[in-house]
Amino acid sequence: MRGWWRDLGDLVLPAECGGCGRPRTVLCPECRAALNGAAPNRVRPVPEPLGLPAVHAAARYEDEVRAVLLAHKERGALALAGPLGTALAGAVRAGLDGALCGGTGVLLVPVPSARRTVRARGHDPARRIALAAAGVLRGSGTPARVLAVLRQRRAVADQAGLSSRQRLDNLADALCVAAGGGRLLAGAGAVVLVDDLMTTGASLAEAARAVREAVGCGEMGGAKGAERSGEVGNVRVMRNAVYSEAGREGRGQERAGVTAMGAERRPGASGMMATGAFGGMICAAVVAATPDSFEMNRN
Repeated sequence: MRGWWRDLGDLVLPAECGGCGRPRTVLCPECRAALNGAAPNRVRPVPEPLGLPAVHAAARYEDEVRAVLLAHKERGALALAGPLGTALAGAVRAGLDGALCGGTGVLLVPVPSARRTVRARGHDPARRIALAAAGVLRGSGTPARVLAVLRQRRAVADQAGLSSRQRLDNLADALCVAAGGGRLLAGAGAVVLVDDLMTTGASLAEAARAVREAVGCGEMGGAKGAERSGEVGNVRVMRNAVYSEAGREGRGQERAGVTAMGAERRPGASGMMATGAFGGMICAAVVAATPDSFEMNRN
């Protein structure tokens, strides 16, 4: 009910720009340009976690973009989901780069927040933005839906203030795919893991591990020598793709319809995905990433 009242309030009450506070506009032209004006980029955190798939981001996490994300996530400015979804859709397209390898299309899979966090905020920001992005993608001819199958299977600490190493330890084996989700993921043409923000990449790396496990792609370890020669057992190089998830954001919301898996990437290696049960692609897309992750782009 809290989310429903917020949606109604956004429609009937005077709004202010989520980026700069300009009155009577949800997002002013200048802040919209900061969010959507630049071409999405490949981003890589430093250090780059093992198992992190290729990630594309629409904007740098600074100034107006930071304010917009915080307004949507923490202050419940739900009308911002539309422009944020548009930005995320651009990052997904950049990751897919026009490539869909059969299957049922693109699945956007949101990285889940802890249930207590969702209750405190009154909504799930990543899932809401993913639904908006799926609608934008479908409107432009890309078959996409949201598949919200990732779950936290144990409690994790608040990530704020943790180092990169501490975040990896905090999230190790923390996520899993809900029962029956592996079959849906395995039928996708591409899976795109999506979130609003990437800082260290720990959440996306753990989400990718859970998806790989669910679709039977095998383990990441024990293949460093093979990686150097461009192969990892039964592995083939594929284009990068972006994940999409199908889910429902509360009562009355439209179900999104995209599945996407993109080629995974290990530090120092080309995007790779094991062949076998899953024949699609695995990658990731976010609205924003820290500025230094853009600077480390070595494409």
